[in-house]
Amino acid sequence: MDLSRRWLSDYVDISEISDKEFADKITLSGSKVESWAVEGEELKNIVVGKVLSLERHPDSDHMWITTVDVGKAAPLQIVTGAQNLTVGDFVPVALDDSVVHGGKEIRKGTLRGVESAGMLCSVAELGVSTHDFPYAIEDGIFILGEDCNRTPGTDIRTAIGLTDTVTEFEITPNRPDCLSILGLARETAVTFDKELKYPEIKYSTIGEDVRDYLKNVTIQAPDKCYRYAGAVVKNVRIKPSPLFIRERLRACGVRPINNIVDITNFVMLEYGQPMHAFDLRYLQGGEVIVRNAREGEHITTLDDTDRALSPEMLVIADTEKPVAVAGIMGGEYSGIMDDTSTIVFESACFNGVSVRKTAKKLGMRTEASGRYEKGLDSDGCLTSLRRALSLVALLDAGDIVDGVIDVYPSPKKQTVIDFCPDWVNNFIGINVSADEQKKILEDLEFKVEDGKIYVPSFRGDVEHKADISEEIARFYGFDKISTRPLSGACTGGFNEAQKFQNLIHARCVSLGLTEVKTYSFISPKAYDKICLPEGSAYRNSIVISNPLGEDTSVMRTTALPCMMDVVSRNYNNRNLSESFYELATVYIPQGENALPLEKKTLVLAEYGETKSFFTLKGKVEAIFAEAGVTEYDVAPLTTAASYHPGRTARITAAGKELAVIGELHPDVLSNYGIGAKVWAAQIDFDLLYSLKNTLRLYKPLPKHPAMQRDLAFVCDKSEPVGKLEKMIAAAAGDILEKIELFDVYEGIQVGPLKKSVAFSLTFRAKDRTLTDAETDAAVKNAIQALAAIGAILRQ
Repeated sequence: MDLSRRWLSDYVDISEISDKEFADKITLSGSKVESWAVEGEELKNIVVGKVLSLERHPDSDHMWITTVDVGKAAPLQIVTGAQNLTVGDFVPVALDDSVVHGGKEIRKGTLRGVESAGMLCSVAELGVSTHDFPYAIEDGIFILGEDCNRTPGTDIRTAIGLTDTVTEFEITPNRPDCLSILGLARETAVTFDKELKYPEIKYSTIGEDVRDYLKNVTIQAPDKCYRYAGAVVKNVRIKPSPLFIRERLRACGVRPINNIVDITNFVMLEYGQPMHAFDLRYLQGGEVIVRNAREGEHITTLDDTDRALSPEMLVIADTEKPVAVAGIMGGEYSGIMDDTSTIVFESACFNGVSVRKTAKKLGMRTEASGRYEKGLDSDGCLTSLRRALSLVALLDAGDIVDGVIDVYPSPKKQTVIDFCPDWVNNFIGINVSADEQKKILEDLEFKVEDGKIYVPSFRGDVEHKADISEEIARFYGFDKISTRPLSGACTGGFNEAQKFQNLIHARCVSLGLTEVKTYSFISPKAYDKICLPEGSAYRNSIVISNPLGEDTSVMRTTALPCMMDVVSRNYNNRNLSESFYELATVYIPQGENALPLEKKTLVLAEYGETKSFFTLKGKVEAIFAEAGVTEYDVAPLTTAASYHPGRTARITAAGKELAVIGELHPDVLSNYGIGAKVWAAQIDFDLLYSLKNTLRLYKPLPKHPAMQRDLAFVCDKSEPVGKLEKMIAAAAGDILEKIELFDVYEGIQVGPLKKSVAFSLTFRAKDRTLTDAETDAAVKNAIQALAAIGAILRQ
C-alpha cells in the first residue's frame, strides 16, 4: 500500500513530523513501513520560465531561438526544436548543471553555432505523463496550465506539485482496513495523538427517483455477495480531474483517466472500498443481477480479453448477459466513454475467497480483487457510495439522481467483548489504567460502554480479549513492556517413544553402524530389484497423486530398497567395508478411504571382509538387549524373497515376527550392481517398542563361588543350537547362571548328518555355595531333556 503524505495531511496534521520519525513510530505501532521516497527527488535546478520571444534558428529549418524569463536579472537564450511554443507560454526550464528524469545532466552549450543556456523540458523529462497533465502533449514542450504555479523562477517540482512523500506499507492480510488512506490516517492519528478529520460528504440531488433508471437490484448468491448498493448520476460531464485528484492518484500509483473513473479510484484508495461505474446504456433492462455465471458463458473484460466463465464464479449481470466479473473487472461495455451520459455507481461487498478463486482461475489480479480477497467491511459500502456522489458534486461531473438502492440480505452483527483492563495488564505484563485503555480504544473508534467493548465493523480481526490486548500493547508501546519470566510450567522434553528411539540410535552408533536417512517415496520398480514376487502384499502401495516423477510415485511398504540404494552407492564408490542403519517409516494401505498405517522399521545392512551373518546377528541381539528383550526364538527361514534361502533366519517374540536377518539373494545383489556379499536385517521397531523393558535394576556382585561344567552333545545337523540352549536352561533350573556355546564340530567321528555341539555351563546360587550333588543333578536333568529329542552326550 502506497501512502501519499499530502493526502494523509488532509485528515491528520503531521506537518511537524519528519519522514523518518513518521516511519519509525508508525512501524512500532503495528503498520510496517517498507520504504519511503520523495516525488521528483532526482530533478535538480529546473525552474518555471516564461517564453519572451521566438526566432528561427539561422542554420536550421526546425529549431527555434527563445528568450526565457526564469526569474533572474536577465532572460536566458535557449535553443529548442519544439514546435508547440508561443510567446507568453510558461514552460519548465532545465538550467545549466541541472538533472532531468532518468539522471541525465543538462549543461549549457552551443547548438549549430548558437549558444543555449539550458533546455526546455517535456513531461517525460520531468518524470510525469499526459495522464497527470491531460492538456500536455507527449512529443512537445510541457506548457504549464493554470493549475500550476507559473511564477518565473519557481522550482518546477513546487510548480507542478511534484513534492509529495510516498510511503510504502506492508499491510498484513488481517488488516484490510489499512488498505486505505483513511485506515492509515486513523492509525497515524492514534500513534501521534492527533485529531482525525474525516472528509466532508455533502451533495444535492436533482429530485428524480433512482428507480426510474436503475429499476432493480437482485442478489441471487447472498453467500458470495453480502451487500450491493447503487446510485445513478445523469448528464455526466466527462473531463479531466482537477490537479488535487490527479496528484493524489499519481502518488499512490494509480493513473488518472477522467473525472468519473478517477472518482471510483479515489474512493477505493481513500476508503478501501472498490467501486465501479456502469454506463446505463449497456445495462439491459435497467437491472443489476448478482449471480453465479452460467455454464458456457463468456465475457470480454475491460482489458479487451475474452474470458470463459464457470458456474462457481460470481458475476454482475443485466437481464441478458454478464457485465462484470464481481470484485475483479468490468466488461468491455461497462466502462466510461466520452459520450457516456448516465452512469450507475456500484459499491458492493463480495466474499473474499470467491474473488480470490475467480481471479486465480481467470489469471487476473486487480487493485479491487486484492482488497476483496482480504475481506472488506460490508457496513462501509454506503458511506463509500455517498463519498463518490459527494465528489461528483464537488467536481461538477454530473447531476445526482435522488435516492440509492441498498440490498443487504444479512446485516453484519457487531462483535462485543468484555472490557477487562486487569486481564489485559496481566496478559501483556503492563500497568495501564482503565481510562488510558479506554482512550486508546475510543481513538481507534471502538465504543467502550457499561463494561463492554463494541468493535467497529471495519475491524473484523478483533474477536477476543487477546485481540484487545494487542491494540492496547501496540499503542502503549512494545518498547515500554518490561521483561518478565514466562508464566506457567514448561513441560518440554521427550516422550517415552522418543526416549526409546534415542536409546536405540545410540546403541546402533556404538555398534559401529552409520545412520542414513532416505525418502519415503520410491519407484514401483524398486520391488522388482529386491525380487518381490508379483503377488506379494508389499507391492500394494499408496500411489502419490502428484508425484515429482515415476521414481518417486509410491509410498514404500518396505525400506529395504532404500537401504540397498545406499549400499550400492557406497560399494560403487569403492568404500570397501560399511555398516548402515535407518529407522525408517513404511506405509501400509488400510483401504480405499482410510489413511495408511505408518509403521517404523529398523533396517541394518553391512558388507566387507570382516562382516558375516554372525557379526550382524550379534548386533541385532545387542539391540534387543538394549531394549530389554531377552525372550525370543531364532529359526531358519527359506521363504524370504529378498534373502538367500539357506542363510536367513527369522526371529520371533510373543508369537510375532520381530526380525528377519540374513544374506541377501545373489539376484538382488546383481540388480544393484554389488559384487560382494551383503547382510541385512529388518526389525519391527513398533513390536520391539511394545516388548521393551528398559528398567535397569542393580545387581550386586556374587558372594558365592560358581561351578562350571562342559557338555558336548551329538545331534541332528538340522537341529538349531538355540533350541538346545533353551532346553538346557529350562531343565537345569534357577542355579544355571550362564550358558555359552564354544564349539560346533562336524565330521566322520560324529557320523553323517550329525554335529557335535559343546556348551560351557556356569552354575551359581545367590544364597549359598553349591554342592557337587546339586550341580550334578542339574547337569543330569539337562542331559535327559536333550536325550528326548535325540541329542546324546558325546563320550
